[in-house]
Amino acid sequence: MGGGSWATAIAKIVLAQAESINWYMRRDDRIEEFKRLGHNPAYLTSVRFDVNNINFSSDINKIVKESDTLIFVTPSPYLKIHLKKLKTKIKDKFIVTAIKGIVPDENLIISDYFNKVYDVPEENIAVLAGPCHAEEVALERLSYLTVGCKDIEKAHLFAKQLRGRFIKTSVNTDVAGIEYASVLKNVYAIAAGICSGLKYGDNFQAVLISNAIQEMNRFLNTVHPVERCTNESAYLGDLLVTSYSNFSRNRVFGTMIGKGYSVKSAQIEMEMIAEGYYGTKCIKELNKHLHVNMPIVDAVYNILYERISPMIEIKLLTDSFR
Repeated sequence: MGGGSWATAIAKIVLAQAESINWYMRRDDRIEEFKRLGHNPAYLTSVRFDVNNINFSSDINKIVKESDTLIFVTPSPYLKIHLKKLKTKIKDKFIVTAIKGIVPDENLIISDYFNKVYDVPEENIAVLAGPCHAEEVALERLSYLTVGCKDIEKAHLFAKQLRGRFIKTSVNTDVAGIEYASVLKNVYAIAAGICSGLKYGDNFQAVLISNAIQEMNRFLNTVHPVERCTNESAYLGDLLVTSYSNFSRNRVFGTMIGKGYSVKSAQIEMEMIAEGYYGTKCIKELNKHLHVNMPIVDAVYNILYERISPMIEIKLLTDSFR
């Protein structure tokens, strides 16, 4: 469900194991171009597909009716727009969210949104986490995915569908923790990019990320207190790759902000969604009730939404680190 780079990468992973898939894309012209070219015309264009193995449709209800597992890979700001067209019940489907964000205006992580709004039972909801960039999947570089689900047997079954020559998988029951970590790592990647744009070096980046994992740990233990180890790849690994990789759109977005771009001009030039921009506001809103000490999130929020100078805000942040 979705036509971007991560959706395309996941389709490649699934089709390495499955004979065929159903694929919902919003635009008919994009579907026709995909069929003609044999690849996504807009994202990961190097990935070739046998289109005979793909049932494309811009009708979300048709795709939902014909599928038992639904993998949602739309940007979080657009999820509600797609779901508004949905007339088919999904509470008996197995829902997998590969969306690294929070539903704006609702301030709900995606799994909670499906559970509360669409009555999907918790045991029928899974989350797909990294560390994994779509571009490296396209290049078939060894990558690791974590499947989180309350029903560990369903997590194992879905993980088996993904496992292949260049994909290794693990499972976890900490659905909410993984989702919140996926949101936070995008915010911290923006912070890393801002610091890069301001010419802070690798020494400081190491301090920034070590403080970020501590901040993430404090937040997760407050919002969803269960036994977890944030040193695992679904938490720390995803944070590291998103903060350091040149494939990270959130880091690129932050770098542009650090170099002096306005938020609007950076968004226009990127032509891709930086989920961390929306995630920053959502986490800030949630934390009004949780009161977790989150200086990095606060700094990114002040830069993006209060228009405080990145140079001033990061200088204040550096003084708080040890």
